[in-house]
Amino acid sequence: MRRPWWKWKAVFLSVAVLLLSVPAHGTAGFPYVPGDSLEDLSLPVPADGAYRAYLGLSGSGNFTPADVSAPVLLIQIFSMYCPHCQRDAGNVNVFYDLVEKDPALRKQIRILGIGAGNSPYEVGVFRESYGVPFPLFGDGDYRIHKKLGEVRTPFYIALKKDGKGVPRIVFARVGGIEKAEDFLAFLIRETGLEGKKP
Repeated sequence: MRRPWWKWKAVFLSVAVLLLSVPAHGTAGFPYVPGDSLEDLSLPVPADGAYRAYLGLSGSGNFTPADVSAPVLLIQIFSMYCPHCQRDAGNVNVFYDLVEKDPALRKQIRILGIGAGNSPYEVGVFRESYGVPFPLFGDGDYRIHKKLGEVRTPFYIALKKDGKGVPRIVFARVGGIEKAEDFLAFLIRETGLEGKKP
């Protein structure tokens, strides 16, 4: 006996939802490759003095990754509406704490988040809900998200400044951090910071 068409439709929709809800690894449409520069990525200088100090910025206007004081910058693309980002928030906070508690690494690594399609208000809700300690920026018009190939969230981009101070992509990946200690070890290895730890 054949199933009615509407039961097959329900099965298909269930499988589609399941596939879309599983975070993947890779670059998923990201239009850059390792070695490319993100010099033209521009964000507003934070009004909060603690965030300015963390990023090594002063004044107002906009800044680029090259302006950040540390040699390594980790950029997280998130959305307050993304369930994977919500689940990942605690792991990202642990990653931040691991870096900040290490006297050598805290001078070399910075992290910031960009909320794809999120207004400043939505970014603020995400920050407060999950106790995010590092700077978050809104991308309400998806300008940055489109530039980055409309990647799925959460998405991570690691940049390291070259000998001329140009921030170059070391790696990019979609999917949550999962275990902060492992991710930090991976970041240290990929960016060549291993020899600089105490």
